[in-house]
Amino acid sequence: MQTDLEALTLQVLKKITPTPEEYRKVEALSRHVEQKVLEACQQQAVNAVVRIEGSIAKDTWLKENPDIDLFIRLPTTVSREKLGEVGLNIAKVAAHGATKIIECYAEHPYLEVLIDELRVDIVPCYDANPGEWQSATDRTPYHTDYIKQHLTLKMREEVRLLKQFLQGIGVYGAEIKIGGFSGYLCELLILTYGSFIQTVQAFADYSKRVVIDPEHHFLGKENEVVSLFFEPLVVVDPVDKARNVASAVQAEKLYTFIGAARAFLQSPSEGFFFAPKSLPLTVEDLKSVLGNYGSVLLFLVTDGLQVVPDVLWGQLYRSKRSLRKLLELYDYKVLRDAVWSNESTLNVFVFELEQQVLVNIKKHFGPPLERPDECAQFLTKYLKNSQVIAGPYVEEGKWVVELTRKNTNAVVLLREQLALGGKNVGVSEFIAKAFKEGFSIFVNNEIIELYNKNDDFSVFLTNFLMGKPFWLN
Repeated sequence: MQTDLEALTLQVLKKITPTPEEYRKVEALSRHVEQKVLEACQQQAVNAVVRIEGSIAKDTWLKENPDIDLFIRLPTTVSREKLGEVGLNIAKVAAHGATKIIECYAEHPYLEVLIDELRVDIVPCYDANPGEWQSATDRTPYHTDYIKQHLTLKMREEVRLLKQFLQGIGVYGAEIKIGGFSGYLCELLILTYGSFIQTVQAFADYSKRVVIDPEHHFLGKENEVVSLFFEPLVVVDPVDKARNVASAVQAEKLYTFIGAARAFLQSPSEGFFFAPKSLPLTVEDLKSVLGNYGSVLLFLVTDGLQVVPDVLWGQLYRSKRSLRKLLELYDYKVLRDAVWSNESTLNVFVFELEQQVLVNIKKHFGPPLERPDECAQFLTKYLKNSQVIAGPYVEEGKWVVELTRKNTNAVVLLREQLALGGKNVGVSEFIAKAFKEGFSIFVNNEIIELYNKNDDFSVFLTNFLMGKPFWLN
């Protein structure tokens, strides 16, 4: 007898599985582009192996995401420096006449092409033997072969369900912006646990670090895994035992999956698979929320950067961490932080603080009196220091002084530290360049003008202010 949970997953599966017509369209376009790339290789006198890879080749793609990955496996005689150049030349010849062509960059350049409203990524790699990898993408054909060999038809359906669920809760995609679960990782999880429901149950039961080793590379040598990998989720790559397939998964995204898995099993619904469209607060509602929020929201705004998304988001996240540390170093209590970008013209850092202005005094504890040499150094430093308001005096067995603060206003602190870009406080290179060219800082309601002008930012800020994920009832 079919359970309610099985009926629900079948209902979702009908919505996300490609139709026969969609299969034919994707298959025809895949073969067309493959032939074009082969012809381009011949024109360029390059002896390469050309193959469709990824979810299309493995038949685990979602109806609304039929991205085609075409790999050009170049001979290892091509130098590492020339890999991107040779691959791009071939890809550009093959893509002639496409609706849209974008040159992208991950570890090396690749081409993103739009043909008949379908996206095709043309990616160069080496035709390398296992274990003799020269670029990160060399493993991909072996990943494809491994999954095709082990994944049953039923399991492909389960992969689709897992992908859609993770997409619905916002943790699908290994790109730096998302820091979530890759398609290959989803496939390996289904191979491990057998089904979507069993995978969800396994993560709902998460209580300690999970290590999955599909090919038993570390059988009898489990201690080596601990020293080799440090992430809270480890899935040893079947084709490369030195690689954790889950290394790109940010801890926050892993724990979001765990929380969502528990909520789903408690109250299953189709809503988990399809995130509702976020509606931004009206300006009047935003004013009301910000006016009653209690904490202080600082918005650090700068112009966009002409860099590829993975580089941009990597630098945005690193800069956010550095700016948070700066604020905390000066005793500002950061409750939350986030960063948003439209990836072209605008970047916004958000810091929620307990307070923007601090009292002009702080208590500084020195060493315990049991350490006479350190006490002597402390007294030498502070006995006649002009920053000392009170002390040194003894409290709880330690020397203590009360000092005037070097900074009492978070906005002033950021303005001073970022005037020259902020590289000295850990801001990443491209972001520091943007700060140096100019930035603005808004506090609470001062952000309303920007909010009113930018729909995507308004949705982001609304979600940030609400805090609660849509699936948590």
